[in-house]
Amino acid sequence: MPLDHRDRPGHAPSDPGTRLRPIRVEDAAVLASVITSSADHLRPWEPARSPSYYTERGQHDVIVQALAASRAGTAVPFVIESGDGELLGRITLSGVTRGALQSCALGYWVRADRTRQGHATRAVRAAVDHAFDVLRLHRVQAETLPENVGSQRALAAAGFTRYGFAPEYIKIDGVWRDHVMFQVIAS
Repeated sequence: MPLDHRDRPGHAPSDPGTRLRPIRVEDAAVLASVITSSADHLRPWEPARSPSYYTERGQHDVIVQALAASRAGTAVPFVIESGDGELLGRITLSGVTRGALQSCALGYWVRADRTRQGHATRAVRAAVDHAFDVLRLHRVQAETLPENVGSQRALAAAGFTRYGFAPEYIKIDGVWRDHVMFQVIAS
């Protein structure tokens, strides 16, 4: 069932052209194509990837792992789609932690030819709504490279606030890189 971000108090109106739906194994071929065509755009923001990652088999394996994490209750993997079903990217709530923390991490990307159109912001809002309304979590966190201003704008527009800085936090494209840390708390 697709998740459309609807008008809610504290949120800007949604674009009916951006929605989330649970990832499926059948998405592997389209994801491989989109990731390959967006590889140069995504490379500065992601871990180094093996050549197999960009293949249908590689995406199949990524999806199978994501679905296993979903069944274990530690992740919720979605694809981002346009209103007509075009695959625009991925967004995942990962590291879902229960108990006293009630938190998760958010990671996402949008294909190169569909950036700067508000899809990331709307997808982030919908994922946060899912984290708070369905998973009943208290906090969602996300991190960006300091120079990833576009992602920082999407997070801010979705209600995230900056709360910290983590030196050498994640290995991106083969190098340990600093990250700016953001969070949004359920109101």
